[in-house]
Amino acid sequence: MLSTAEEDPEGGGRERRVSNGGDETTPDVRWTPWLIPMVVIANVVVFISVMYVNDCPHKSDRCLAKFLGRFSFESFKKNPLLGPSSSTLEKMGALAWGKIVHKRQGWRLLTCMWLHAGVLHLLTNMFCVAFIGIRLEQQFGFVRVGTIYLVSGFCGSILSCLFLQNAISVGASSALFGLLGAMLSELLINWTTYDNKD
Repeated sequence: MLSTAEEDPEGGGRERRVSNGGDETTPDVRWTPWLIPMVVIANVVVFISVMYVNDCPHKSDRCLAKFLGRFSFESFKKNPLLGPSSSTLEKMGALAWGKIVHKRQGWRLLTCMWLHAGVLHLLTNMFCVAFIGIRLEQQFGFVRVGTIYLVSGFCGSILSCLFLQNAISVGASSALFGLLGAMLSELLINWTTYDNKD
């Protein structure tokens, strides 16, 4: 049986599949991902900004990759993930229980999601966010995926704040786990529709 695809005139990447007999079948939604790539770019830009503010050579002579100038990394003793100092991360908005509770800096619950402890931390998180998030955004659109990303990250920040009271916390890991949970739930719900279950 032949079928043709008609594009939705309203845009948004929607297609409507129509069989040769004129019967309309289930709509096949395919969104163009732009939000997740922008999230990845934003995280990289924020990391570069944090490294600029860190300016290791100005504070110490034990920096790694000194050829990078003010973007060089803290020593392995201070940060084994190839990144800035913890004081710089705290200054730039890392999650710190004392600052949120005693100084009313609730904005840290959101800003900590965009900070990373080092290059290794950033690359791991952003590779996973792109791998999982782009597929989800293609299938469900930017509104749903963006909501899952932000709500998961915010809830993860609250939990980190409750359980890590004597340390700072940064990273998009909780937002990433929210996307992973959404992907796994989608797989479980639609398991029977997949041709290749491997």
